[in-house]
Amino acid sequence: MRIDDAISFFRLSCGRWHSQRSSHHLLHRRAEAGGSLIVVEELKRDDPRLITIAQLHQQDPAALVGGCWVRWSGSMAWDKAGETHEGESVFGLIPTDERGRAGLLLRDRGYAETAPVAGNFAMDERDNLLLTTSYETMNSLERFSFAGPNVRLRTSTVEGLSNTASFCVESRLLEDPSDTAAASAQQLQPAPKASAALSVLGW
Repeated sequence: MRIDDAISFFRLSCGRWHSQRSSHHLLHRRAEAGGSLIVVEELKRDDPRLITIAQLHQQDPAALVGGCWVRWSGSMAWDKAGETHEGESVFGLIPTDERGRAGLLLRDRGYAETAPVAGNFAMDERDNLLLTTSYETMNSLERFSFAGPNVRLRTSTVEGLSNTASFCVESRLLEDPSDTAAASAQQLQPAPKASAALSVLGW
């Protein structure tokens, strides 16, 4: 499945996902399993939330190509009674190359910290999306890839005060049985057009 640029990758990720996660805490030499529901919605480049986040990071809003709004709710094996993992975040993309495959990723909250943060995105030769973010006390690297239109893989590492490595398998939750047949048919196409992916699968 060919993905031309980063904004196309984000659009293919729109929808509702069930994520199964395995986190390895290197300091404690222990692994922890968990799961979550993730909802991703596309934001157009002129969305007020994206304009605000660009201004927050002192970037020109006109350079935005779009972004997304992500919400999640999950749990991990080590959670204490009543503890939950819920939140939401806004992402904005500003390419720095002509192909739109590398640039700045603006967030209103980070992966490892809750403060606003700007990272970098880049796509490799296999159309995987790489996100790198540097914080005051740690660095994170995330890699996203599609195993098919309805299965996304994610690995992440955090180095610093908390050293962890995680692997996630994320499965798209299809709303209608007919969508399953349509998605299966699309999966047989060697290089689907972006319009077909959007009409069948959402973001």
